Amino acid sequence: MTEKHSFLAFDCGATSGRAVLTTFMDETFEMREVYRFPSGIIELNGKWYWDVLAIYDHFRKCLTELGKEGVQIDSIGIDTWGVDFGFVADDGSLLGNPRAYRDPYTEGVPEEVFRTVPREELYGATGIQIMNFNSIFQLYAQTKEDFAPLRHAKNILFMPDLLSYMLTGNKVCEYTIASTSGMMDQTTRQFNQKLLEKLDVRSDVLLPIVQPGTVVGPLRKEIADACGIPQVPVVAVAGHDTASAIAAVPAADEKFAYLSSGTWSLMGIETPAPVINEASTRLNFTNEGGIDGTTRFLKNITGMWLLEQTRKVWAAQGRMYSYAELEAMARSEAGFAGRIDPDDPRFAAPADMVDAIGSYLREKGQPVPESDAQYISCIYHSLAAKYKEVVDMLGQFAPFKIEKLHIIGGGSANDTMSQWTADALGIPVVAGPTEATAIGNVMIQARTAGLVKDRWEMRKMIAEAFEVKTFMPNK
Repeated sequence: MTEKHSFLAFDCGATSGRAVLTTFMDETFEMREVYRFPSGIIELNGKWYWDVLAIYDHFRKCLTELGKEGVQIDSIGIDTWGVDFGFVADDGSLLGNPRAYRDPYTEGVPEEVFRTVPREELYGATGIQIMNFNSIFQLYAQTKEDFAPLRHAKNILFMPDLLSYMLTGNKVCEYTIASTSGMMDQTTRQFNQKLLEKLDVRSDVLLPIVQPGTVVGPLRKEIADACGIPQVPVVAVAGHDTASAIAAVPAADEKFAYLSSGTWSLMGIETPAPVINEASTRLNFTNEGGIDGTTRFLKNITGMWLLEQTRKVWAAQGRMYSYAELEAMARSEAGFAGRIDPDDPRFAAPADMVDAIGSYLREKGQPVPESDAQYISCIYHSLAAKYKEVVDMLGQFAPFKIEKLHIIGGGSANDTMSQWTADALGIPVVAGPTEATAIGNVMIQARTAGLVKDRWEMRKMIAEAFEVKTFMPNK
């Protein structure tokens, strides 16, 4: 690879998004964040929406800035959160903004659906853990509402595909994002029409599913001209942000578990096929799409939300701690014995996380922290214990022995947490890269451009290009 190639990743989160430009040259690559923008939920008449037009406008502003710099882009890729979608009319018009998964309109909907399609049947077909905001429950709720955009829609497009459509005018439905919907049949890897018919949910609005790396089309001429750039292609990368992140795990072989560590911790393994049986149903594991037709068999765990909400309480009281200070505080109270279950419902949205942790420990007859440092130690040790529990569960399903854990995302920068996790699991923990989602996004673009062959060559390049830390368990 002696030619210079540049790829742009739009990485859109639920509170903010960013654009990351990656340049490949001589089998190395450099990354830089070139644009950052807010994204958020807007309430209107009792319904909650994503302001997709504002996100689109930020895309255009970013491309305009790059055009002014004279940056040559080979392609563009977009990743976002899962389950949410927008509607497009016959004439190509956008039918309003997409509903947001935090809209409470799906509360109680799963139980209503189960009266027609039993829980076991739904999981058996789709392999997706039951969460009330799954796309299938949103569509069912919108059908019951007689939601006008659904009634008039020609197609629905999941968030990354909707944004690609706005840039190109072309419509696709990418595999990894479709797999989060709770509507995809795990055998055919297309939407389960019979399932939707049972629920009187429209199936004609759904497009055939395509694999990551599909070229959606060139940037619309009007956008290219306005931004001062060529009509570069837009690639359907692994549109679900976690799928892009897992594509960037710098593993040498398949014998690993991964932990995408942020507000949520997503912990799982990469398998060649879905794992759907009585045990996976009972333990509430989910099967989501990965690159090269793989399955991300994983579990959602409450992650650094515990820490973020605890810091929020202390900040309101005038105590501000940096992340480095928090790590030092945890180490200073490493022997604190209190442990919580991070996934206890009381930690989902408490008014006061510190009070919620203390109440849990008192209720369970455990030591209650007497200092901020002890609270941090409790959180870190509790997360490490939860990771051990989930890795042990994964070992029951993995078609290989799990030999190491790869931690990616923002949480991989926490050395204390990584070491305590290695100690709890008894296997090496490899931490990094922190920018895994954007890296996976651009690597799939690079593969589409023919610069790398498969996910193992991608991962080898990532391992060589980015510094990672390995933490060995203390015996």
